Amino acid sequence: MDKLKENRKIAMATHNILAYRIYDAEKKVLMHDCDDDGESSAGGQLGHLLELMDIKNILVVVSRWYGGIKLGPDRFKHIKNVTKILLQNRYVGVEHQNELAADKKTETQVPKTKKITSNSSISNVF
Repeated sequence: MDKLKENRKIAMATHNILAYRIYDAEKKVLMHDCDDDGESSAGGQLGHLLELMDIKNILVVVSRWYGGIKLGPDRFKHIKNVTKILLQNRYVGVEHQNELAADKKTETQVPKTKKITSNSSISNVF
């Protein structure tokens, strides 16, 4: 996280929510954790999404900036949606593409850029 925070924009975010799942094949151990960064239970929701999508060897960070409008519980929907879109378009392996094809019909198609925006959430891809 320290390396990411060298980016001034990320360092200035109100919240940098993260979740990771790392599989050590040698030890046959799955390590996972999350951090809410003050956004109550958001990291856990990201971790749960990674688990549901069965994605391993990944760290996801969603940076959120408070824009003056309180979003209430909708903020979690935006955080999860931006993560799901990112994973579907960038990091889901070939073996998962068929499983997610049905979901993509209902998702907003995102152009392949370095930045994904969802109302209140912006996630930079590194």
